[in-house]
Amino acid sequence: MNAKFGLIRESKDPILLWLVDEASLKTIEPDFPAWLPNWLAATGFSGQPGQICAVPGRNGAISAFLAGIDAKAGPLAAGKLAKALPAGSYKLAGEIENPQMAALGFSLGAYSFDRYKSNENPKPTLLVPEGIDSVALERNAEAVYLVRDLINTPANDMGPEQLEAEFLKLAGRYSARSDVIAGDQLLAKNFPMIHAVGRASSEEPRLLDMVWGDESHPKLTLVGKGVCFDTGGLNLKPGSSMGLMKKDMGGAANVLGLAQMIMSACLPVRLRVLVPAVENSVSGSAFRPGDILKSRKGISVEIGNTDAEGRLVLADALTLAEEEHPDLIIDMATLTGAARVALGPDLPPFYTLNDELANEVMLASEELQDPLWRLPLWQPYEKMLSSKVADASHISSGAFAGSITAALFLKKFIRADTDWLHFDIFGWVPSAKPWAPVGGEAQGIRALFHVIEKRYRNNSA
Repeated sequence: MNAKFGLIRESKDPILLWLVDEASLKTIEPDFPAWLPNWLAATGFSGQPGQICAVPGRNGAISAFLAGIDAKAGPLAAGKLAKALPAGSYKLAGEIENPQMAALGFSLGAYSFDRYKSNENPKPTLLVPEGIDSVALERNAEAVYLVRDLINTPANDMGPEQLEAEFLKLAGRYSARSDVIAGDQLLAKNFPMIHAVGRASSEEPRLLDMVWGDESHPKLTLVGKGVCFDTGGLNLKPGSSMGLMKKDMGGAANVLGLAQMIMSACLPVRLRVLVPAVENSVSGSAFRPGDILKSRKGISVEIGNTDAEGRLVLADALTLAEEEHPDLIIDMATLTGAARVALGPDLPPFYTLNDELANEVMLASEELQDPLWRLPLWQPYEKMLSSKVADASHISSGAFAGSITAALFLKKFIRADTDWLHFDIFGWVPSAKPWAPVGGEAQGIRALFHVIEKRYRNNSA
């Protein structure tokens, strides 16, 4: 277990940590000296969420902490303690309803982005509870930390070249085959829309391709939007909208986190990961509103707004994914502001035509406290993507249903008989949560791993 994730396997003298609320506080009193009620009254501790009380031992040293937790917030709320407790090692005490998720919450809450800080302060660590799946715990924590680190790194250190380096590093760790198609080779190998979106940048656009696993296993393909910075192109974003655009590669970060989970668990799949890595910049070679682009699939696309570039690079990558007829395609992208207007920053919408698959995702989302919500691929809205001069427009003709019409555009590049999941994520936490500081965030990958493991591991016998 890596202490980097706020977790340890051994501790000589851990401090006991009791998670309580107002109702459960009285039930633990028999485990403490008779003077505890007087101590709690003197310190004003009543078990309300956010309260913390140090309980002294015989020699005056702290023997335990009582922490008020909101039971309605779910077990991940234990993450708040990773920042609230003083440095030291802790051990969960008493009856914990879901120790696996409570430990994960603590681990996720322990995360901080320290790459550019000169000094790191000592942090509390949690002894992994007995009887839980510690391998799965660390796998989840490591994947979320990877996603957060990738998104939080600013674009001057996470452009297409650096994203490629991180991609190849992950591939090398798990002995996956990798390939990179960059610059004008994208045109030679028929990825015209990826090239068009990224050609204005000083860093060449590229398509990153990783393959791992036994070729005889079911084919699973992950596609992540890797727009390392989005100026909006010639439809330039205002400054207030450009400040967070380092996170526009959040889809790529999330699929890399999910890929790491799949490979570390050795799931019986033949995994492929595709990331179109580009920067949407402004220069004399930038693509323009009104341009008509050819796609890899042969569909001609009229450009209505250069700030809707993500669906263009995804379309070429999805077409490539389809060419080997995989069992399941999952794409993740920080695609539309409309998704945030509809469901807010915490609840990413997803789209699929497979009702059974959608139900599995929703159940996993609820079970693992990894919020997701299905929106419909509402076919009548497809007419909003019509063009008078090309096969399709890449944006809607109106202001309505922007996330749905973006999904419908991507659907044009997916065969009708393909199992496909599209996630329109935010990839960012604007207001801190107990288990997540402000910054880049993994959204949906814990639930997706659960669905994928159930679909393939349980059916591989």
